Amino acid sequence: MTLLLSRADIAALMRPADYLDAVEAGLRSAEQGLAMAPPPLSLAGDGGKFHAKGASLRLQRLLVALKLNGNFPDNPAGRPTIQGAILLCDGGNGSLLAVMDSIEVTLRRTAAASALAARFLARPDSRVLLVCGCGAQAVAQLEALAEILPLRRCFAWDRDSGKAEALAQAARVRGLDAAVAAELGDAALASDVIVTCTTAREPFLTPGQVRPGSFVAAVGADSPDKNEVHPALMREARVVVDVLDQCLAMGDLGHAVRAGAMRAEDVHARLGAIVAGAATGRTSDDQIFIFDSTGTALQDVAAAAAIYERACRRDGYASFAFGRAA
Repeated sequence: MTLLLSRADIAALMRPADYLDAVEAGLRSAEQGLAMAPPPLSLAGDGGKFHAKGASLRLQRLLVALKLNGNFPDNPAGRPTIQGAILLCDGGNGSLLAVMDSIEVTLRRTAAASALAARFLARPDSRVLLVCGCGAQAVAQLEALAEILPLRRCFAWDRDSGKAEALAQAARVRGLDAAVAAELGDAALASDVIVTCTTAREPFLTPGQVRPGSFVAAVGADSPDKNEVHPALMREARVVVDVLDQCLAMGDLGHAVRAGAMRAEDVHARLGAIVAGAATGRTSDDQIFIFDSTGTALQDVAAAAAIYERACRRDGYASFAFGRAA
């Protein structure tokens, strides 16, 4: 039986911690040779792009997922910027296990990757968060990071003051002291953790705005024309990537390399290698770390597998994903 799962279904089945576990399992499996993700496919639309990302993951059995997302940043209010669907298939016989809305998965698995990186790269006592770009992804980032760091304060920065105030209010609901940041530089210098999740085409985060010991999750540059972090800041920091080749093609890393500020060999590590213990994370309080997060289908297939298992358990079906009865 093929399950059809809406965004509401998925939201009811998964918590931020579940996505964190799934993303960690997917990256660890890739380091063990149990997962594979080819380069993504990009197709032009009118006013936006479509991205297709696929991956396989071997749990008790082989699973394959393919996600097609439309990314249309100029959509009017009320229509999501990113929307699409995920197909989850049995890698042993080709059967279609589930079709699921991708909005919730994309938001939450992206935020979970930032939180996982923060676990290894942020200072454990990080208390002040700055979120640059206060769209839908911002709330997911706030909630995921608040699960693993002792956050006490949040700054919200966006060219749309209404969106910034909405994120500040979401942070207050979680018990944080929150405010809209009038000046990016002042808020960045006061922050331990900075998340950039904008649609910027020109870098806005510069070396003088980031103090020693900070952790930056650079999330917005998911296509070659997007850029949030200045190449000079990339050069000064220790850069960790989700997928090296992908970050060279479409992330802030690619802009830094093309500007001559870095080489691919200057990258500190892949996040998966750190998770698996093959590379080190933070070793001193004064290191600046940047996580270049372009999004990988490994995160999608791992999250989709967890969602599918929970949906089978909810509905009383056998879980083909994990080879056990629900």
